[in-house]
Amino acid sequence: MSKQNLQVGAMTLGMVGTNCYFVFDDEKTFEDGKKHVIFFDPADRGEMIYDKLTEKGFVVDLILLTHGHFDHIGGAEKLRQLTGARIGCHEKEMAMCKDPYLNLSNDYGMRLTITPDDFYRDGEEIEAAGMKCKVIFTPGHTSGGCCYYFEEAGILICGDTLFEESVGRTDFPTSSTGELIRSIREKLFVLPDDTYVYPGHGEMTTIGHERVYNPFCGEDYT
Repeated sequence: MSKQNLQVGAMTLGMVGTNCYFVFDDEKTFEDGKKHVIFFDPADRGEMIYDKLTEKGFVVDLILLTHGHFDHIGGAEKLRQLTGARIGCHEKEMAMCKDPYLNLSNDYGMRLTITPDDFYRDGEEIEAAGMKCKVIFTPGHTSGGCCYYFEEAGILICGDTLFEESVGRTDFPTSSTGELIRSIREKLFVLPDDTYVYPGHGEMTTIGHERVYNPFCGEDYT
């Protein structure tokens, strides 16, 4: 689903069913005759992600992480190697990306780490693949979690901050329930009601729906 000419593709990968998204301008073709994408949260199987996108004529220009948990970064290094795309995340998420204890991969017998190329701040605008999106810092699920907002298209890639009638867990290292609820209410619920919300797990929703029906931070939450 999309507004205007931006499209959102999705793959669900990994042991906990992580939604990996790629956003592209459906009306824009580059000099190489292909469509270029921003890829979000490559959870696993980076080579498969690359192969599937390449088969469809897509080129990855940038890889963005909503946060550094193992189930959102598992395919990032391989995808970077195959595409040459840079990896970016919020500046406060660097430690989690590099620490298998913080990113929970050690709990599953892995020692998964990633070193991003770029670190962003709240409100920073990112340009790639002929598109623009804004970084919205939303700590709570992790201390450096963020969302990416395509304002003109009304698209929000929100990782594990906000789910359909639910929210991200806050029983992990660097998590905070209070911060998460503040992030959602002060940073996300101020967006237009018809903003499409693409979460890290589960089904797509909208800001308007969550503002009314989310039992954790909706209108009836106290």
